[in-house]
Amino acid sequence: MDYIKKDFAEILYTREQIRQRVEELGRQITADYDGKHPIVVCILKGAGMFMADLIREIRTPINIDFMAVSSYGSGTESSGVIKIKKDMDRNPDGRHILIVEDIVDTGRTLSRLKEELEKRGAVSVKICTFLNKPSRRVIPVQVDYCGYEVGDEFIVGYGIDYDERYRNVPFIGTLKRDIYENK
Repeated sequence: MDYIKKDFAEILYTREQIRQRVEELGRQITADYDGKHPIVVCILKGAGMFMADLIREIRTPINIDFMAVSSYGSGTESSGVIKIKKDMDRNPDGRHILIVEDIVDTGRTLSRLKEELEKRGAVSVKICTFLNKPSRRVIPVQVDYCGYEVGDEFIVGYGIDYDERYRNVPFIGTLKRDIYENK
């Protein structure tokens, strides 16, 4: 990973800090969903690493599913246009849904998803995100489980990308500005 560290201005959360926080979230979710058998829905691609680690820490029966939703192109700003590229395979009607996301930014994507799943008959829809950026909210959305709250910085690693790069970095950090400003 040394070849990639040169692109980072700062490391915000180490692999160990991430592991500890995911364990804590798993315990909290286990307690809250005991006896409810939720469908845990991973928002692809960014939440893949977080989801894989998180579900190993949940100690109550779950089903898993996946959705691919996008509001970003190849840039650093949300386009505001939401596209469902891959829908859930399971029917959410009558089920508790836990959406797992990598980062909540403007709120556009998750507010739309939550509304859609409620229309489809979900008993409850909660949101678990590893990173939350409340300072960037355009549309209010309640985050029920959060790894860390972060400021308005461009963050990558642990599944979060810039132009499909840096997802495989096992830590979370900020990129040097020249990486994304001079593209």
